[in-house]
Amino acid sequence: MIKLHDGGAYLVNGTTLVEDNAQAAAAINAAVGKNITKEEAAKNTIAYGILADHNTSGNMDKLKIKFDKLTSHDITFVGIIQTARASGLEKFPVPYVLTNCHNSLCAVGGTINEDDHMFGLTCAKKYGGVYVPPHQAVIHQYAREMLAGGGKMILGSDSHTRYGALGTMAMGEGGPELVKQLLNKTYDINMPKVVGVYMTGKPEKGVGPQDVALAIIGAVFANGYVNNKVMEFVGPGVSNLSADFRIGVDVMTTETTCLSSIWRTDDTIREFYDIHGRTEDYKELNPGQVTYYDGMIEVDLSKVKPMIAMPFHPSNTYTIEELNANLMDILDDCEKKALVSLDGAVDFTLKDKVRNGKLYVDQGIIAGCAGGGFENICDAADILKGASIGSDEFTLSVYPASMPVYMELVKNGAAATLMETGAILKTAFCGPCFGAGDTPSNNGFSIRHSTRNFPNREGSKLQSGQIASVALMDARSIAATAANKGYLTPATDMDVNYGKPKYHFDSNIYANRVFDSKGVADPEQEIKFGPNIKDWPAMSALPQNMVLKVVSEIHDPVTTTDELIPSGETSSYRSNPLGLAEFTLSRKDPAYVGRAKEIQKAQKAVEAGECPIDAVPELKDVMATVNEKFPEAGKGNIGFGSTIFAVKPGDGSAREQAASCQKVLGGWANIANEYATKRYRSNLINWGMLPFLIPEGELPFANGDYIFIPEVRKAVEERKTEFTAYVVKDNSLKEFTLKMGELTEDERTIILKGCLINYYRG
Repeated sequence: MIKLHDGGAYLVNGTTLVEDNAQAAAAINAAVGKNITKEEAAKNTIAYGILADHNTSGNMDKLKIKFDKLTSHDITFVGIIQTARASGLEKFPVPYVLTNCHNSLCAVGGTINEDDHMFGLTCAKKYGGVYVPPHQAVIHQYAREMLAGGGKMILGSDSHTRYGALGTMAMGEGGPELVKQLLNKTYDINMPKVVGVYMTGKPEKGVGPQDVALAIIGAVFANGYVNNKVMEFVGPGVSNLSADFRIGVDVMTTETTCLSSIWRTDDTIREFYDIHGRTEDYKELNPGQVTYYDGMIEVDLSKVKPMIAMPFHPSNTYTIEELNANLMDILDDCEKKALVSLDGAVDFTLKDKVRNGKLYVDQGIIAGCAGGGFENICDAADILKGASIGSDEFTLSVYPASMPVYMELVKNGAAATLMETGAILKTAFCGPCFGAGDTPSNNGFSIRHSTRNFPNREGSKLQSGQIASVALMDARSIAATAANKGYLTPATDMDVNYGKPKYHFDSNIYANRVFDSKGVADPEQEIKFGPNIKDWPAMSALPQNMVLKVVSEIHDPVTTTDELIPSGETSSYRSNPLGLAEFTLSRKDPAYVGRAKEIQKAQKAVEAGECPIDAVPELKDVMATVNEKFPEAGKGNIGFGSTIFAVKPGDGSAREQAASCQKVLGGWANIANEYATKRYRSNLINWGMLPFLIPEGELPFANGDYIFIPEVRKAVEERKTEFTAYVVKDNSLKEFTLKMGELTEDERTIILKGCLINYYRG
């Protein structure tokens, strides 16, 4: 089904794989009649060509990328625009689309969600952007329908910004990276490695895009095979997939922790652009005659079976057949993993879902940028035709990804077919994907064609003793399970005639409702601020010497951004930096906020010209110990703040608040064995926080300890990658080394200034 090559590989004429070994040159010469170096062949990837077209540095090893378009949703665009305004924004320099698909519902916090929407509309008018009102489309579906273009690049402030199937290299990053683009700056990265995904065969009837995606994620996540690399989908199997199928696989590449994705394009994608009235945006993309990839994933589509990703990660994958055959053993393993993911905060079991030897689920959801596509929902309707979901606990909700998709489902009868079964159709909304919609009952088990199944991603609250869990599945197998009234069933067990109706896109929906400035700014437009929308607090520059208090210690194998700053109901407060910060680590370490605020008192005292020891009395002994070796430390040259340790933080969402909330509470650094994603590390840097590293298994400090880093500012100025640090404990200094990976010159300056806003203010 999935094969990973141990090293690199060449793709010859788009159909032949050649291992990168001693015989490779001869095999390539025999096939094409000429020699080609690895360096030349590496330039023949689709990704290399697109990156070269968007690079402004003149050096393909050190890229400075300018994107063609930007997109954000209503959890992120307020903070982005507020940061850009504070840094001198006058006009959006490229098309910038503000969608409203996360805080669409106004059930939490009174008016504040709609206040954010009005902020977005008035900013689109003032700065020359596009505003998509709530319920019209989820961010990525609108981008597919209206923004993507062959050979183009799009940057979005959502981690699932992936339009590679349409020939667009897209990346999801934290808000500060979009701020840089809004201020005509660049996205600076080293040339990423490119991993080929070579597809052959054709999916079995009943197998959908989520099945293929989960099979790939299960094979590559844990070993980091594509971490921060570009996945390039090639091979003859690509042409056996519809556009919707490719899109459904592509959006899930985010869960592999890759940087971006790109696919070869063909007449199927040309037809997609034709249907959407944008024929001119199609571009045929193919790798060169001989193309070198830094790794290769072979996918035999014909061997992919219906899959399920069990709680609490998209990589926790099994075939549904395997799960049903080994039900109690796999459920026992899930419960053991839950002890780590949930820290034993609640009792968790799935074994009580087994009825007469079968797994019963409480809820099915088909939604969002992954599940809400036209083809997914039509196939689900075909499976459910004439069936009933029953009148027991099981419920089924379907969220078409955009109003144009919804309208076509109404016109072709699929919507009526689903409604007749007892399913509920709802408007375009991302809530089920991040914990703000369709929360199950306590101990409930939900199967979802959405993007993530992290702890609490379904809306439960561990701190209140509430727990539910999500497994990821394809829409077809969710429909098959619904047809069997909640008993887990793979779609391949169903004898179904899939109608595959043709899609017709009606652009009038958007023409009648979406505000599009056509790039024309109106400087006279007043921005509408709700009472919850607050400016970023002032932030200090990096001090010469630093005292850090460790205020949280997390030993999970991976820490998600959801655990750093919860999604769900907290989303309503994302326009209020200090208000949102109160939720930091609330589900993982509820004592964090209090500890961080306590040491922050010392920094606030320094900034006010007062004595930090008066603010935090326990610093008296700490500074006495420090001053024995460093007598000059503390005389107007020291800062105080907090840090956390996590093994591998930052998996998941691009949301910058996972870092900025720590910063506004006085965070100066993170310490980790590695960072799960580039975007989380970038978020730390853009908020002036040091992304330190220590070797796995070495932990010279504990939660509550103080760390002193002498001349930390000088070390950053001198571009050092190793920092001498000391644990201050028991009236002694214990030396250890903190490391930090490569910083660009801009990143180094941002850290010295204290944050991106300070950097642009000068």
